Amino acid sequence: MSEMNQQDARITALRAVVDRVTSWQETATDGTIHEELDRGLQEAGVTLTDEQRDSVAQQISDGQEVDVEALAADSEAGGPA
Repeated sequence: MSEMNQQDARITALRAVVDRVTSWQETATDGTIHEELDRGLQEAGVTLTDEQRDSVAQQISDGQEVDVEALAADSEAGGPA
């Protein structure tokens, strides 16, 4: 698989996880958002650093837009999709 295809797959997987967690974040506690984010990342086969996970969870909790493409482009982020 080429680098671009891996990157595209990572973006798609991250976007799906973020969208899923965001869809019900208004009624979720911060702990639940972290748990669901971790579950979604595991199911998608995508890893993030602890700092990235905390940042994404906080952005979702605050109702902010998560820049999935920038997150996926970070080569320190962990494994591919």
